[in-house]
Amino acid sequence: MADPEMSVTPYWELTFDADGDVDTGQRDRLLDGVEKRAVADLVVFAHGWNSDRSGATGLYSRFFEPFPGLAPNARLGYVGVLWPSMRFSDEPIPDFRPVSALVPGRPALDKHTRHALSQVFPERATVVEQIARLLERRPDEDASLEEFAGLVRLLVEVDPQGPQGAFTADTVAEGVPEGTPGMLCGDAAAVCADFAAALAEIETSGVATGAAVAPPQAWDGAHELLRQATYFAMKRRAGTVGERGLGRLIGRLARTSPDVRVHLVGHSFGARLVSFALRGLPEGVRCVKSVTLLQAAFSHYAFAARLPHDTRASGVLNGQHKRIDGPLVCCHSKHDSALGTIYPLASRMAGDARTVLGLSVNSLLGGKWGALGYGGVRAVEGTRSFELADALKARLPAAGCVNVDASAVVRRGGAPSGAHSDICHRELARVVLAAGRIA
Repeated sequence: MADPEMSVTPYWELTFDADGDVDTGQRDRLLDGVEKRAVADLVVFAHGWNSDRSGATGLYSRFFEPFPGLAPNARLGYVGVLWPSMRFSDEPIPDFRPVSALVPGRPALDKHTRHALSQVFPERATVVEQIARLLERRPDEDASLEEFAGLVRLLVEVDPQGPQGAFTADTVAEGVPEGTPGMLCGDAAAVCADFAAALAEIETSGVATGAAVAPPQAWDGAHELLRQATYFAMKRRAGTVGERGLGRLIGRLARTSPDVRVHLVGHSFGARLVSFALRGLPEGVRCVKSVTLLQAAFSHYAFAARLPHDTRASGVLNGQHKRIDGPLVCCHSKHDSALGTIYPLASRMAGDARTVLGLSVNSLLGGKWGALGYGGVRAVEGTRSFELADALKARLPAAGCVNVDASAVVRRGGAPSGAHSDICHRELARVVLAAGRIA
């Protein structure tokens, strides 16, 4: 099924809801089409925080565009996964000029972001409007920040008995309500102050020494608290959709088209989605031949058998890379300020209800709070590491975890996301083809 917006064919879409249930019509068209079109290699891409179809398909079209020219003799098929995630409208997306989150006189939560929040949390539209009013008014009292944090908590909480309740283990702390990030259970004023300070560090990193800089405001941090709490809800959904949705569907595809080779690609939280799909594969299914993670927004210890800071525990996806009949390739960049600064801070606060006041950002980067997309896979025995140029010249390992430093190309973007969305590069398309041994 070709798409008028898509640069490649055959292309199919798979739409999942927040609980991982797939659009059955799209599923059936994919299963039927792969067989009829004699597809040999199927590349399946999951977006991160593009909330609408046009944003997601635009990303897929740009990323897939070089594939036919790079592998002209391959019998390729393409899949775009659509799942209920969102992007705050002040964040940069590829090929568009980023807009500052805090322009004087502009509402702290613009109408596009309010609409997106209402779409991804459809039963809590009233809560979204209450949050927006507080962000616009910015009352002085600390009690107002506590009220704000309570509303955000109400927005993102889930039924612990529902499908998404099983995917919170690595997103929350002990001693807080199930499904609730710890950042929403501590001192709201201190947490917001920490986020504001981190944002100020990012935004002033390129400012000349001695230049006048406005001091960070707690309500700027409140805006970031909402963003990060929303992302933790998306992180939870990504695991749900991956394991309950995509993993099971790949198992069905393996039955209907046993010779097809599947290559999973994910960006940001979409990288978490395709990784959790491995956990959802039926026993014995070996059709996944490669997984490529682009600026993955989850823990760099996710695949570890033992955590360096707690040898009794393992990563949430311990050993799942062994379910791939090929390599797991993690592309990372030191220019990704979203993963290098805000992600570890948010992870630290989500995993502990206490404030992180007094902890420097540098103390967070290399520790247990780091992201795969910033520094690559850690604590997995046998992991190989390459610079991007070397990865493109060498033959990538046939199995195991592989880190590829993509800083040479993943570098553009604006605060607060930095280079996080700068992934549409021919070199990264070549990495996907090399990982999958696609000629």
